[in-house]
Amino acid sequence: MKSSNDKNPSGDTVLMGEIVGVHGLRGALKIRSYADSATLFEAGLILYLEIPAGHVQKRSVAWAKPHGKGILIGIEDVNDRETAEGFIGSRLSVDRAILPELDEGTFYWFELIGLSVFTAQGQYLGAVEKILPTGSNDVYVIRNGEREILVPALESVVTVIDTDKRRMEVNLPEGL
Repeated sequence: MKSSNDKNPSGDTVLMGEIVGVHGLRGALKIRSYADSATLFEAGLILYLEIPAGHVQKRSVAWAKPHGKGILIGIEDVNDRETAEGFIGSRLSVDRAILPELDEGTFYWFELIGLSVFTAQGQYLGAVEKILPTGSNDVYVIRNGEREILVPALESVVTVIDTDKRRMEVNLPEGL
């Protein structure tokens, strides 16, 4: 086992998924990925596993493959089911620096979560709590206390995204 405090020295990590189960007898881990593509999870990738007990372990991915709606991975030094079960519930992060650059106007979900959302008239609607992928476009879940608004991630609706100012501006369709 690695030391229980292998945090990334720069501290600039991005949450990419969580371990939701195990598969088979040889220590395969079932991953719920927060990434659009499973291609990020490949052999050699360095993961920071936030163990439910509260510590972080730095581990290398030995192998990865798609499995149903998730991903199966093997990580170094985990070769049996019992050891793998100890990782269930762990959150997986990676160094932000390894993420590919995106085209202008395209954002990673983690960049949008927490943005303050306003109408074009300056009315505060709440903050982006989560993002729901749908078949045609994503939907931003905006929460302000008990009030929840679902906003389609369309250019005609979301008019401004400023990650530096942590602000989003929307032009809500009639009925929202």
